Amino acid sequence: MQYNFANRMGNLQASAIREILKFTSDPEVISLAAGNPSSEAIPTETIRSLSDNILNKTPVLALQYGVTEGYAPLKESIKRVMLSREKIVHENDDIVIMSGAQQGVELTCKVFCNENDAVISENPSFIGSLNAFKSYTKNVIGVDMDVDGIKIDKLEESIKANPSAKLLYLIPNFQNPTGHTMSLEKRKAVYELAKKYGLIIIEDNPYGDLRFSGEHIPSIKSMDTEGIVVYCGSFSKVLSPGIRVGFVVANREILNKIVVCKQVSDVHTNLLSQMICNDFLNTVDYSEHIKKLQKIYKHKCDTMLDEMDVCFNKSFKYERPEGGLFVWCDLPENIDMNEFCKLAIKNKVAVVPGSAFMPNDTCHTNSIRLNYSTPSDEDIIKGIRILGELTQKF
Repeated sequence: MQYNFANRMGNLQASAIREILKFTSDPEVISLAAGNPSSEAIPTETIRSLSDNILNKTPVLALQYGVTEGYAPLKESIKRVMLSREKIVHENDDIVIMSGAQQGVELTCKVFCNENDAVISENPSFIGSLNAFKSYTKNVIGVDMDVDGIKIDKLEESIKANPSAKLLYLIPNFQNPTGHTMSLEKRKAVYELAKKYGLIIIEDNPYGDLRFSGEHIPSIKSMDTEGIVVYCGSFSKVLSPGIRVGFVVANREILNKIVVCKQVSDVHTNLLSQMICNDFLNTVDYSEHIKKLQKIYKHKCDTMLDEMDVCFNKSFKYERPEGGLFVWCDLPENIDMNEFCKLAIKNKVAVVPGSAFMPNDTCHTNSIRLNYSTPSDEDIIKGIRILGELTQKF
């Protein structure tokens, strides 16, 4: 039979990262291509204890249906513990629990975008969100970045050139894939542009608590006096990705639409997972837990970058991130990025070509993404030394 798929499927391709990760099934391959939290960072014993307690004391509640908006105690705990540093939840805002932050990104696009509308994002950007956008619209527009965030002049040019743009997608903290952090000045400028041109900002912040150097920068949502920022947070990088719990903070009028879409999508987020997250926030010293994670990732990042400083050819350029999970490395223009990645695989090291993070076919990059959170220290050192030899040969 010849299948007649929906037109939207023509915009979608399998994740290049997932394809690369197939190579890592070979135990000899060192993967610097993933984006998983470190195994050291997942508090498995605490999660086991919390799960046992919930299933012993309130098993029916944990295993029954829940409300789409989310487990009410968890929503309050998120406000009190995770979002207490600054004013994220404004007077007309609320929180809805998601099955991971990416669901919040995807449903926001579903709520706002018709097929011919445009979404503007940083270039490069997170492939999961880019594919979510492409499932609803043909027009995903990339705007180049500096080390301090999206280029403001280019952003305004892009908005003017795409009057159908509805959304602006940003990862201001330790951006995936570049590791860049948007400056306070640019956050303010971005907000003013969105307000001027009537855009909704999706502020995706899965890495914000993983800052291990530099100073905290206020979120764009903290500036949101107009109700135009949809803030997406997650437990994936601070507790466990497998429990699939995230959240969205936005104006209630927006959330009402998102809730209807979520009812169609998955009815509600796993209630046992929500209860685990709630109990975690109420029984563990969250600030001390975050300090532990920051220490783990600072060590891993330093291990990778110190080795790169020694081993890499100086024509390969990279910045030192202040947090998050990734290092972005620019290759010299005379070196073919894809050939370099293929040769790395042949030498048993997996990295991600920057092309995996391009918003559309007109965007160009000659960079690779390296991940330091997933591999062991020994594999980081060994993998970087192998890559270093390749940079010298090229």
